Amino acid sequence: QVQVLESGGGLVQAGGSLRLSCAASGRIFAINAMGWYRQAPGKQRELVVVVTNSGSTNYADSVKGRFTISRDNAKNTVYLQMNSLKVEDTGVYYCNANAKTTWYDRYLEVWGQGTLVTVSS
Repeated sequence: QVQVLESGGGLVQAGGSLRLSCAASGRIFAINAMGWYRQAPGKQRELVVVVTNSGSTNYADSVKGRFTISRDNAKNTVYLQMNSLKVEDTGVYYCNANAKTTWYDRYLEVWGQGTLVTVSS
């Protein structure tokens, strides 16, 4: 089994910064992509950013230029640096890993429990 664990959420004023971390652990054969999604109150979960193991990224338009994802493949960890935070960035941020446990398995989506980010005005 593969698990992912997020950390780093909290309360911050608009314009401030936060850094989220996500570490994958367990029986990991390979991880393809890792990324962050978020869910605001009353809304559906949405993509924030995804990074592949080759370093390709896909950012949501709403966070481009403000958020930066980085990945440490050796540690199976991704980080999300969030700058110039806005009230509308408030939500639960979920880490996702596309991983498999053996060479013959297919890749599965693994989700963390989420970490709450609250941006106050």
